[in-house]
Amino acid sequence: MGGDNHADVFFEMGLMYATGRGCAVDFIAAHKWVNIAAIKGSDRAAALRGDLAQTISKAELAAALRAAREWMTMH
Repeated sequence: MGGDNHADVFFEMGLMYATGRGCAVDFIAAHKWVNIAAIKGSDRAAALRGDLAQTISKAELAAALRAAREWMTMH
């Protein structure tokens, strides 16, 4: 499923939410976008995804995974 040229854009969106650059920090949204970037083939996103997963609760992780799955289903 990799190779999408938008993976870098999704990764940058994840970083934006993870760091609060231009928005409130939202680790659920950050994981969602980084996860999508990883699915699209970004190695940097795959590494950050693991780090983010360790910093959020299991419930937050489940919400992030659900949000990513819903987004992937719609797009």
